[in-house]
Amino acid sequence: MTMEMKDSGSVVLTAYHPHSPARIPGMEQTFVQDIPPSHSPTSRKSLPRCRRINRMLSNESAPPSAFSRSNSQASMDSTSMEDFWCEVESIKESSEDGSEEATLLEFKPADEGELEAEWLQDVGLSTLISGAEEEDGQALLSTLTRTQAAAVQKRYNTYTQTLRKKNKHTVRDVRDIFGTSDSSPTFETVPVSPVPSNGIQLPGQKPVWKSVSSNSCLDCGLDKGSPSVTEELSYEVSFSESITVLPKTQEWPKNQRFKKEDSALPKFIVRKSRFGLTEVGDLSPEDMKKIRYLSLIELTAFYDALGVELKRNRAERVRGRENGLFGVPLTVLLENDQKKVPGIKVPLIFQKLLLKLEETGLETEGILRVPGSASRVKNLHQELEAKFYEETFDWDQVRNNDAAGLLKMFIRELPSPLFTVEYLPAFITLVEKISKIKLQLQALHLLIMLLPEANRDTAKAFLQFLKKVVANEGKNKMNLWNVSMIVAPNLFIYKGKRANQQEMQAAATTAHIVRLLIRYQDILWTVPSFLISQVRKMNEAAMNNSKRQLMFDKGVRKLLRRKTMERERPERPEGAVTFPPYLQSDIPEGVIRVYAPLHSKVSMAIQLNSQTKAKDILARFHCENSRSSSQNMRGQIQSLHEIGGNIGQHCLDPDAYMLDVYRANPQAEWVIKPKAS
Repeated sequence: MTMEMKDSGSVVLTAYHPHSPARIPGMEQTFVQDIPPSHSPTSRKSLPRCRRINRMLSNESAPPSAFSRSNSQASMDSTSMEDFWCEVESIKESSEDGSEEATLLEFKPADEGELEAEWLQDVGLSTLISGAEEEDGQALLSTLTRTQAAAVQKRYNTYTQTLRKKNKHTVRDVRDIFGTSDSSPTFETVPVSPVPSNGIQLPGQKPVWKSVSSNSCLDCGLDKGSPSVTEELSYEVSFSESITVLPKTQEWPKNQRFKKEDSALPKFIVRKSRFGLTEVGDLSPEDMKKIRYLSLIELTAFYDALGVELKRNRAERVRGRENGLFGVPLTVLLENDQKKVPGIKVPLIFQKLLLKLEETGLETEGILRVPGSASRVKNLHQELEAKFYEETFDWDQVRNNDAAGLLKMFIRELPSPLFTVEYLPAFITLVEKISKIKLQLQALHLLIMLLPEANRDTAKAFLQFLKKVVANEGKNKMNLWNVSMIVAPNLFIYKGKRANQQEMQAAATTAHIVRLLIRYQDILWTVPSFLISQVRKMNEAAMNNSKRQLMFDKGVRKLLRRKTMERERPERPEGAVTFPPYLQSDIPEGVIRVYAPLHSKVSMAIQLNSQTKAKDILARFHCENSRSSSQNMRGQIQSLHEIGGNIGQHCLDPDAYMLDVYRANPQAEWVIKPKAS
């Protein structure tokens, strides 16, 4: 059964289930209800509870929902979501039999203005609350685009108005922060390129793409040969600046539905700019912290531009256990694991479970869907806690379905969800309000950028595994939609929390979100280049502020005068300051000195031209050192890194055009070393 309708975003949304019975008249009005077990007729107790729920939901006499109609509610009939509800029932039974602890995440009601204050702190602008004049906050404000500045100003206005009502203390006027003189502010913001990042071409404007080779792109979507819509994504312009027409957010037509076939999802191509593409692990932790600040500001501006409320939870932090494997915060688990394996980014137990399933379980029919034995999983759980770190646990005894059960248990038992609880509603709201897949993907992209490092690295490993499961669909009978339905409850109905009616109504929405995460994961781990440009500007602004501050220091001025006089002498005395290579005047324009500490030839001056790529420099060093390579570098993948100047550390894409990167950061040093794993 197939129904489809084209929306204003030209994306076909359809639902298809090969085994769906004929629709009952009036089914379109039926909503997912949170039906307690006591409402089930005794004659049906022989059926699994998930199937009883589905049967009750398909009964046209079911009472109407008090909630307004949403995309997910109109998208799937109950039979097509049976795997989802069976998984929910399995989770409930695991919690009831004591194999999982039921520590609840409590949500605190927010006082007026508190959410805005927390938001300002989360984006690195706590100085606006404290009133202190700090360089980091000023540097961040100086990099904002028009829509980003408007988002900050809106939240700050709400915060200050609330404080004035409460008569707590005098607060800074927003016009003092943004340098405006009236109630209709004009922003001193970063200019943006005329080409929107969602691919919409404005009238009378020409693209500003620099030419790249035809294969220089990230192809993320369907397998070759699958019929689909192909769209191009650009990272050059902020997502919020590229929204020129507000999408419609009215109630969805009754017959509009998610289309479950893989071909329903468009195929996206990310065209590389002259700077190449940057993955989340390619930047220093300091710069990634700034990326998170900017991502939250951009996400807020993006939702504002779409006319969608950016919902946020305020959860009490659950401390969790300080040792063991299950129910331990990711950061604590990694701290313990790094004592055994320095530099590890994904918990050892999680890696081992994934490895076990990848080695023996990818071709198992119904993997992830077919539950293991509850008693065996409980015993294995206890045995792992006792023997894992002693390396005496026998992995050969673990059946594939039991390993899958342990994997899902690990995710559910995390004290805080893998996809953090604060912006969990934001994942769901946009999909329910906006049907265009590209806009949904851009929101998910920014939400991924917000994840803490431990969550992001663990989520990446998990999604890579799920992609392998889907790739073996021919043998395990688990397609993308099947996997998404099973995984969604484990990600979004988190530890010890009972799903309320609204969350259960969002079942199809959460499954659709997981489907987007799996299908487009290669895109989601790429840092948008407009955010990197803003980080560069932020670092430059901070450096300029520091320089201005130093100029007012008398002692520093005297020292600089003395050093200047020493440099003007014909002979340099012993002990004089030696400047780094990028400040030495003997290196002409367009020439960089590349350092390779692990090579026998440790440095080389290279003349750049408009076609020199990072991989060309790597190839030249490899050729020069091929006969005398150091034992330390054999078997390691070497990458060219940009270090210092207006960036902390940046592992360059092999296809990056070096003259463009050099001009963007002429004060950087260039080092060849292994890429961080």
